[in-house]
Amino acid sequence: MPYFQTAKIESITKEHVLDFCKEIETHGKRDGTALSTKTVSDILSVLRRILHYAKAQNIPVDSAIFDIRIKQTPKPLPVLSLSEQLTLQKYLIGHPDCLNLGILLCLFTGIRIGELCALTWDKISLSERNLCICQTMQRIQTRIPESQKTHILISSPKSSSANRTIPVSHMLFEYLNMYPLGKTGYFLSGSSSRLIEPRCVQRRFHKILMACGLENRNFHVLRHTFATRCVEARIDIKTLSEILGHSSVTITMNRYVHPSLELKRETMEQL
Repeated sequence: MPYFQTAKIESITKEHVLDFCKEIETHGKRDGTALSTKTVSDILSVLRRILHYAKAQNIPVDSAIFDIRIKQTPKPLPVLSLSEQLTLQKYLIGHPDCLNLGILLCLFTGIRIGELCALTWDKISLSERNLCICQTMQRIQTRIPESQKTHILISSPKSSSANRTIPVSHMLFEYLNMYPLGKTGYFLSGSSSRLIEPRCVQRRFHKILMACGLENRNFHVLRHTFATRCVEARIDIKTLSEILGHSSVTITMNRYVHPSLELKRETMEQL
């Protein structure tokens, strides 16, 4: 919408979809500028799912549409250098309030910001030294007229593989013992009634980066940094994939495993 708004599904052809992709690739935003290839690919993915559903309802669909793919040039993942990570760690450990320890938790476990905000103390086992990720928090648009534009939603993670148990290292366990409030309710607030939402954590993260003299980055850089350090430490990729909650090892391999020439040289010498 609005491109296909009045079209019958059975009348949509591969040529129509290709024209649609060209249209939004050049001026798909509200201001008439181009959409990123990632966004175009996501839109096309939604369209394919609609057409798959239509096909299941015995509505004729041009099967050639399912072969359309948008070529994306992978961008280098933003990752903290080791010195940047140590600077950030030093600040977080030196100022151990709930939000800072939550940010440290993400850096050492790779959990997402929504998973951190939804994490409750009953999902953290201090005796077993692990934490269970089984829900996430996000702020979504409200479709009800004359109500708030957005609202907080706590739900299950986006895929079954995102439900996972993550062991806590001895070092991180020691940091958790610095937690300043009673260990009840939500991890970030120490309360079962008070929520700390993702954009609040994101704002804190940006302030910390500024205080540390580090380049401003998105919160997700912590997850990328955790995964990168694990790859550098030669941690088994299947293990890393399950810790990150990826649906397949392929996602982990494509995103984080990019062997350097030196590593390739070491591999050839081992052979």
